[in-house]
Amino acid sequence: MAEPPTLLVADDDPAVRESLERTLKREGYRVVVASDGQAGLERLKAGGVDLVLADLKMPGLNGLELLRAAKTVAPDVDVIMLTAFGTVEEAVQAMKDGAYDFLTKPFQRAQLIRLIRKALERRALIEENRALQQRLEDLLRQGAVIGTSAAFQRMMVLIEQVASSSATVLIQGESGTGKELAARAIHERSPRRTRPFVAVNCAALPETLLESELFGYERGAFTGATGRKEGRFELADGGTLFLDEVADLSPVTQPKILRVLQEGEFERVGGTKTIRVDVRIVSATNQDLGRLVREKRFREDLYYRLNVITVPVPPLRQRQEDIPMLAHHFLRVYAAKNNRRLEGFSEDALRRLEAYAWPGNVRELENAVERAVVLARESVIEVADLPGSVVGTAPRVEGLVSIPVGTPLAEVEQRLLEETLRHTKGNKTLAAKLLGIDPKTVFRKLKQGGGEDAVGAAPEASGEGADADQ
Repeated sequence: MAEPPTLLVADDDPAVRESLERTLKREGYRVVVASDGQAGLERLKAGGVDLVLADLKMPGLNGLELLRAAKTVAPDVDVIMLTAFGTVEEAVQAMKDGAYDFLTKPFQRAQLIRLIRKALERRALIEENRALQQRLEDLLRQGAVIGTSAAFQRMMVLIEQVASSSATVLIQGESGTGKELAARAIHERSPRRTRPFVAVNCAALPETLLESELFGYERGAFTGATGRKEGRFELADGGTLFLDEVADLSPVTQPKILRVLQEGEFERVGGTKTIRVDVRIVSATNQDLGRLVREKRFREDLYYRLNVITVPVPPLRQRQEDIPMLAHHFLRVYAAKNNRRLEGFSEDALRRLEAYAWPGNVRELENAVERAVVLARESVIEVADLPGSVVGTAPRVEGLVSIPVGTPLAEVEQRLLEETLRHTKGNKTLAAKLLGIDPKTVFRKLKQGGGEDAVGAAPEASGEGADADQ
């Protein structure tokens, strides 16, 4: 079990010290006492203190001076000031100097305990947010895209496998899932990483403009073409060309893309010179290209050229464990952009974020966090700062698995197995027992789903689980 918090009581009145020590020990706290401010500072320097209760009026080093010294010695430790009726103005000054709050003597026991609990909860929240931030920074330092969930790790394993090849890759996923980030991850892990990564949104440009953007044009090719322009294929020579929303390519442009894929050559618009390039194509879509082929709206030969390897990007609702880390990442980004000092999210706000289905995926989460950063009134983002759609979501119940209607049965089984393993901290034998299946079935399904490494292993004999994130 975790050690109880340690409270330091600094007061020159022996009766007050003894009374506070007795009361706080009954509440389960560890208590250390100091007879004046200097003794309190020395004990604080020794470490292991979670909260300070300091009398404002003490001989030698008074409460205000102890507070200021505490903010230097142990800036994470909050200080609650204890003051008599006649020194309220000084107590207000203490608040300006960084005190968590103050109590006017005599005070009620319930009032004291409530204030202590709030201060300790704030400290725990700050430590939790800091730990998340550290994990996030470790991932970013490694050049990783953000995520540790089983669904995300399966995607990353596939990305690592395909990155070193020259095969074309089709990235499929819902809008807002981060398909371009997956494409960049493939490029950055490939032998082409020192060469350009060039992105084109095929849906954002009309047909006439898209062709000139892709292949470039010669001077006089059309009205306004006052000079030669290199296209995206030329700019990406030796590197990677990312075709986003590839399903929106027009029937006129599709055969020209196919030619580059097959022959590695093209002509600029209005030109006759054949240009050869060495470009790896990575494309992405949120549509079913196979259905478009059957409906004769997309060339079958181009489809097979683009779809040598498919990388599915999971929607955010299938990687709920990644939401806190993603939320903290966006918090850091938008707090810096808006010059805000924010420590993180309240526990309730984080639970609401985890419970929400995020139909707009990572992009919707990013927008929600940006809005919350702008509207936040406290040092942490509260539930009231979140969009109404998120606030209306019931907090996620631990041990409950949310699966949308229409989810394929194989995926339902896989997600239920992953959630059970997470609950058992990776212990496959215990997970099998809870699910009423043979342990061999657990191992087989993990192998089929490629998730065994992501959820971790456990020492089966002892029944102790291993941390999936280790």
